[in-house]
Amino acid sequence: MHLLIPAAGSGKRMGATVNKLLLPLLGQPILAWTLRAADRASSIEWIGILAQPTDWPAIEAMLAADPLATPVELVQGGSTRQESVFNGIHYLWQQGHVERVLIHDGARCLATPELFDRCSAALQQVDGLIAAIPVKDTIKVTETSPNGIQVQSTPDRSRLWAAQTPQGFRLPLLWQAHQEAQAQGWQVTDDAALFEKLGWPVYLVEGEESNLKLTTPLDLLLAAQILEQR
Repeated sequence: MHLLIPAAGSGKRMGATVNKLLLPLLGQPILAWTLRAADRASSIEWIGILAQPTDWPAIEAMLAADPLATPVELVQGGSTRQESVFNGIHYLWQQGHVERVLIHDGARCLATPELFDRCSAALQQVDGLIAAIPVKDTIKVTETSPNGIQVQSTPDRSRLWAAQTPQGFRLPLLWQAHQEAQAQGWQVTDDAALFEKLGWPVYLVEGEESNLKLTTPLDLLLAAQILEQR
């Protein structure tokens, strides 16, 4: 299995002036924890980090300080997550032999090797999948009215799942989906949405409650506690 890790974002919501994935978490960059989990997954044979060239020296220094057993390459990221993934799958498509790919957000540094391997195994049977967990909160659909934000409906919670990563796809289909997105001007927040727009099935793999996406300073504190318990 080939793995792409989008890592070209900023640290605005984290209150940082640098790429948040380079911020320290228990003495290691956030990205180092993500890579360590992927490296320990038995199914991952190659890792591509989608990052801005300005961050490459810091990432290369991190890899030199804590080398991985899995081959790693740096691929130039884009201005959005969608652009970064496009660059990554374009790179893999040019290799000519890659059939399947997992995509995992660099900010989800608490994913376990077992989750990567579960997604890799499931992707042998389907064309597209996402890790996800059942929604525990009651969700409200709203719209803005003159008096404020007004509740419109309450969807059936039993049918709601919170999407995570890894997300996995057959590469030829994902490449086709991204090309169609460029032609149609589609902007999405995850790759599964492109499959959905094209009417292609996407299946669920049970995710992990601890597989948080680190976005705010509070998330960083929670991640530190989880890692310390492990």
